[in-house]
Amino acid sequence: MAASPSTARAINDRLALRLLQHEGPLTAGQLKELTGLSRPTVADLVERLTAAGLIEVAGEARAQRRGPNAKLYGIVAGRAHLAALDVRTEGVALVVSDLVGGVLAEASLPIADDTGTGPAVEQAVALVERTAKEAGADRLHTVGIGAPGLIDPATGELRDSTGLPEWHRRLVAALQERLPEARVSVENETNLAALAEQRDGAASDRDTFVLLWLGHGTGAAVILDGTLRRGASGGTGEIGFLPVPGTRGLPSATDCTGGFHSLAGAAAVARLAAEHGIAPDLGAGPEAAGAVRAAVSAPGNPAHARFLDTLADRVAVGVASVVALLDPGCVVLGGELGQAGGTELAARVQDRLTTMSPLPVEVRPSTLGGGAVLRGALLTARDHAQDELFGVPGH
Repeated sequence: MAASPSTARAINDRLALRLLQHEGPLTAGQLKELTGLSRPTVADLVERLTAAGLIEVAGEARAQRRGPNAKLYGIVAGRAHLAALDVRTEGVALVVSDLVGGVLAEASLPIADDTGTGPAVEQAVALVERTAKEAGADRLHTVGIGAPGLIDPATGELRDSTGLPEWHRRLVAALQERLPEARVSVENETNLAALAEQRDGAASDRDTFVLLWLGHGTGAAVILDGTLRRGASGGTGEIGFLPVPGTRGLPSATDCTGGFHSLAGAAAVARLAAEHGIAPDLGAGPEAAGAVRAAVSAPGNPAHARFLDTLADRVAVGVASVVALLDPGCVVLGGELGQAGGTELAARVQDRLTTMSPLPVEVRPSTLGGGAVLRGALLTARDHAQDELFGVPGH
């Protein structure tokens, strides 16, 4: 059945908006070429989207002579303002952007362990309100949050998790209450880091890969055929609970001690570094990451090499399990430790996998590093906002 004229217009408008989103400002001629639409159809949709306040003239193409055909059309960046938060146990990082992702303001706030739940939530919400004001945003259209822990796939809410601050869960509800016009969503931090690496980072050429998060905790995010997989209960990638050799017991339903976390979590890596006499680079973030970075800075040092080899042995145990189950072809090492280890650690892990698994896999370090979660939160907030706004009024 042929589409009705109004449906056809909506499809064409959305196609044009997506092209402008991904390519940046384009001329009417470029839109015609990229969409395959006729010149009159493109002229109509440009007029329609301009009248709807979704696109505007953003300049002129330098390669063309001045005139109507040289006009560059781009998405109206100020049509909506977005916020993205990276929520950690020790504080919050935040960016406020326009509709196309241009950062307008940034801020961060440490929150001490002994801060009560109510004060911690108030400090974080006040930071969002203050930063939005500094960015010139009268209101926020969408707020994307990245946090550790499990997300309930039925409700989209952060579950109550042992070992994580209560203020994490309360923050989402508090933001929705204080920002009633905004859409507030939360996603697991590792999943967001993987989405960012897929769009802008180490896995931009891959439709299928796994991001292994190595930081205070351990986790994994699974992208299969271009789609993030969360699992039946939202727990895909809880690799910290994976029973592995080399630990002194087995994990339980409430404690990942004895699982992969006991081999590759930050506390375990810090102890391993101390055993090898590695002095951490204290200016490089957490102790464990500082130790890894110190070892990588001089891998020819015998003690450093032994430490990196042992760490690679441990990481490879977890990666080999993922490869055996999913055959992702590519594993990205993220989190503070993955970032600190860089290509040096990634190469060592890949060397071990060639002898542990018959399946080919490329191990890569994160290219976005510590900013991956915040970048992923901003990308998802932008996608949510554009999906709503690009419904194209008038159809």
